[in-house]
Amino acid sequence: MRYRAALLLFPAALGIWGVLYAQRPFQQYEAAEYYDFPLPADWNVKTEWTRARLRYPSVYARWGQDLNWTIDYPRSDRHLLQGVRRLTRIDARSVEQVVDLDGTGDVYNWPMMYAVEVGHWALPDSQAAQLREFLLRGGFLMVDDFHGDQPYHGVYSEWQVFLASMKKVFPDRPIEDLPDSDQIFHTVYDLDKRFQVPGWQWYRSRRTYEAGETGKTPHWRAIFDDKRRVMVAICHNMDLGDAWEWSDDPRYPETYARLAYQVAVNYFIYDLTH
Repeated sequence: MRYRAALLLFPAALGIWGVLYAQRPFQQYEAAEYYDFPLPADWNVKTEWTRARLRYPSVYARWGQDLNWTIDYPRSDRHLLQGVRRLTRIDARSVEQVVDLDGTGDVYNWPMMYAVEVGHWALPDSQAAQLREFLLRGGFLMVDDFHGDQPYHGVYSEWQVFLASMKKVFPDRPIEDLPDSDQIFHTVYDLDKRFQVPGWQWYRSRRTYEAGETGKTPHWRAIFDDKRRVMVAICHNMDLGDAWEWSDDPRYPETYARLAYQVAVNYFIYDLTH
């Protein structure tokens, strides 16, 4: 009997070991803006929740420039995670997890992902397919910091570049504007009255928008699953990443930083409860 029980338990133990082995450890990567950014003292403490950042190939990769995914990283991520710890009871890790759509199962270990500057991403078919699988399994993706919907410099607009990859992920699911009444705006904070969250460029220009006239209107959009759950939260004509990044700098207005944190908290709680 003991031998038979051992035979039955061995596959289960092997499966658990495989899952743990597949979960990649934390690693800090080269970034466009920050080098040797200091790690928090508790960076390796085990927690219940981790916020992932998607590493994706850029449209500029052919010229050797492939760091769009690192914009604001890791300062923005770590400021945000400090805020999550202070404003919620989520047992959040103090550092982000960089995640790849590389065909392995690692991405499924990190159910909440953030992607920045998606007006410059270029997902190949294989990565689009895995992102679709990730989302249909219950994953959540928040995209941010892309602006305008008209071509600039005679090339495609950032909105068009975003759509080119997003349509590979979900060719038949529409992108919808989120009404003020949507649950995602009322999980913790009631955010009926939202406004455009600008990036650091506000300090120099005093403008809340980028990309000219088509960048003036903030859009809170989403792609839903079959049960009307938000799978992809789209922050267009905004830069919440910069708001988190510069939230400790008195030159950046607290009003914008506050809304950026409130939106993030609502989105995270929504993902955990829907």
